[in-house]
Amino acid sequence: MERIYLDNAATTKTSEEVVQAMLPYFTEYYGNASTVYAFGEKSKEAITQARDIVAGALGAKSEEIYFTAGGSESDNWALKATAEAYKQKGNHIITTKIEHHAILHTCEWLERQGFEVTYLDVDENGTVRLEELEQAIRPTTILISIMFANNEIGTIEPVAEIGAIARKHGVLFHTDAVQAFGQVPINVDELNIDMLSGSGHKLNGPKGIGFLYIRKGVKIRSLIHGGAQERKRRAGTENVPGIVGFGKAVELAVQTMEERTARERSLRDRLIERLETEIPYTKVNGDRINRLPNNVNVCFRFIEGESMLIMLDMKGICASSGSACTSGSLDPSHVLLAIGLPHEIAHGSLRLTLGADTTQEQVDFVVDTLKEIVDHLRSMSPLYEDFVKKQK
Repeated sequence: MERIYLDNAATTKTSEEVVQAMLPYFTEYYGNASTVYAFGEKSKEAITQARDIVAGALGAKSEEIYFTAGGSESDNWALKATAEAYKQKGNHIITTKIEHHAILHTCEWLERQGFEVTYLDVDENGTVRLEELEQAIRPTTILISIMFANNEIGTIEPVAEIGAIARKHGVLFHTDAVQAFGQVPINVDELNIDMLSGSGHKLNGPKGIGFLYIRKGVKIRSLIHGGAQERKRRAGTENVPGIVGFGKAVELAVQTMEERTARERSLRDRLIERLETEIPYTKVNGDRINRLPNNVNVCFRFIEGESMLIMLDMKGICASSGSACTSGSLDPSHVLLAIGLPHEIAHGSLRLTLGADTTQEQVDFVVDTLKEIVDHLRSMSPLYEDFVKKQK
């Protein structure tokens, strides 16, 4: 049975080119990059090259890129260190109700430390209302943290406008770009971004590696203390193979972005169109236009999401009902609730995220399979039976 992997928002396959780029740094060039002898210099040069690649992809300076262990660490660093560094100016942070839990749980922790957090509502597409953002800013506001694109419903936020508002009011702007980096063009200067989080395993790179972009002049300190690595801002022996792999993945993502995302967008639209027209009572979640090229998020009424995922898995199809970080939770997605869906509909959600290897044949097979699964599950639902009777 062929495995059809449509959960690329959770993680991606590490590409063969990335693996080949990493291998020498496990066994051949394994020197510590912080050493003074020539053998370690090879590792240091590789890190510098990867840093240049990541910076170039963002229109940033190389010295503004700091490697981390992933997106969650980068998010924690941006919020906690900003709160600590700017607490003399104020104690107020603005975010949204649809952020990744790496942001939401960090904000909850900061509230326990005495900081105040405003969690903005979003519209039915998951988009921030700019006027509400501006109205939420206080004299004590020190940071706005709003994701670039939502990991569940794929909505791309008006980042340039958010950055402009932050800049106008003298407030720092951080964006969690874990889902967007490598999928859409990003220029930190054009978008007025002060800090940005990214992660390797979302763009066919390795797991356990990410970065935080920190604009020059933003005065935040270390999150992890110890040695003098990452220009004394992030202690710990560098993950040289991971950094090299991340650099290669970013290089490939930038090279292929236009063609790859156009293809994903075409498959995405085909998938959405077939689901909407062939499965009744299907709701598409997220913005139809300002959307990640590979994201499809739908709710099937009168369906329980977990049963659907299990039946898809039995057919070799990997999908999810929301963020990978909340798998195992019986609660409906906080994102779907924030865009106004009632619990009973939010429970029937399905996220399908395409990748570079996804084919039209796979997309069509998934739709055909879903039609059977939804029909089967609805046939066992007394709620659906009553609903159909009322429609007649």
